[in-house]
Amino acid sequence: MFVYGKNVVIETLKNNQPIKKAIIYKNFQDKNIISALQKKNIPIKFVEKFELDKLANGNHQGIMISIPDYEYVSLDELLEKENPLLVILDHLEDPHNLGAIVRTCEAAGVDGIIIPKNRSVEVTSTVMRTSVGALDYVKIARVTNLTETMNYLKKQGFWIVGTDMDGEDYQEIDYRGKTVLVIGNEGSGMSRLVKENCDFIASIPMNGHVNSLNASVAAGIVIYEAISKRK
Repeated sequence: MFVYGKNVVIETLKNNQPIKKAIIYKNFQDKNIISALQKKNIPIKFVEKFELDKLANGNHQGIMISIPDYEYVSLDELLEKENPLLVILDHLEDPHNLGAIVRTCEAAGVDGIIIPKNRSVEVTSTVMRTSVGALDYVKIARVTNLTETMNYLKKQGFWIVGTDMDGEDYQEIDYRGKTVLVIGNEGSGMSRLVKENCDFIASIPMNGHVNSLNASVAAGIVIYEAISKRK
């Protein structure tokens, strides 16, 4: 996987993540990054800017590195902590949303994220860049079937809290036990079967003219409410 941008490279170096090689604009100004790469004996190729432009799908800031693909964990690995707080993402499609939610989960102390294997965004270079290093500290599991996973989690003692406009005030829900928060798709929200298998539906009051929030914003609001209630 190729990732790019100075912050991503700095975080990757700081966390001692393996780097296969680096591709850098020949007039790249940050000598500290180049020195850090050289100290780790990472092969560096200096190129013209247009060569990086062709490789990167976004603002590369003059540097790109090749790293191993992201390693997902098993579902059971997310259950190893006592009284976990997990987040299920119901077929999100935007990598920027996934990256933003990963950042929020890391900052808040969420114990893991669950995403479906099919018809869903996966961890890409865009997710890596948007998460700005948070991905190194957040465990993500991929599952075949979300409703089967939810039922399995219920048997392990979890309460499933979905998010939707048609539910109870998110501030009135008890998040203190083993809890899973479900965030729906950017356009259609939670799928019917996922919604039907939730124990509670949390709604964020809308007092303005807009009647919905971006998925990552909604996730942040509910996650921090859950964290606050669990203290």
